[in-house]
Amino acid sequence: MNTRTHTATTASRSAHRAAHASFRQPSYDCRELPGAVSIVVYVPGVEASGVEIEGHGPDLLVTARKARFVRVNWQALHLEGSQLDYRLRLRLGVGFDYSQVQAAIHDGVLTLSVPKRQPMLAPVHRLRRVA
Repeated sequence: MNTRTHTATTASRSAHRAAHASFRQPSYDCRELPGAVSIVVYVPGVEASGVEIEGHGPDLLVTARKARFVRVNWQALHLEGSQLDYRLRLRLGVGFDYSQVQAAIHDGVLTLSVPKRQPMLAPVHRLRRVA
């Protein structure tokens, strides 16, 4: 029985690695501004149509897929790593409005602006003197 558990664990680990093997993490820079967070992600070879931005709870997920061009005289040159698409997962927290993300891409540089949520103000209660 221990062998089966070990085999299942090994199989699940290899499946997890295989799922993430088709992506690599891009270089990025993150700066906090007064009303937002500015994120610059370096994704060379990616066009605007290949970018997907999603917010899942406290996480921001950016997936950038490269355009694929196959040449007639193509030969493998062990460039598999450089041909991978990009995926960046950042845990920013729940204080951001992911539905209002603004994005722009120019020459492989993706710039994101994630606005902060406005803090909900507590209702003001007037104190009443009873006695």
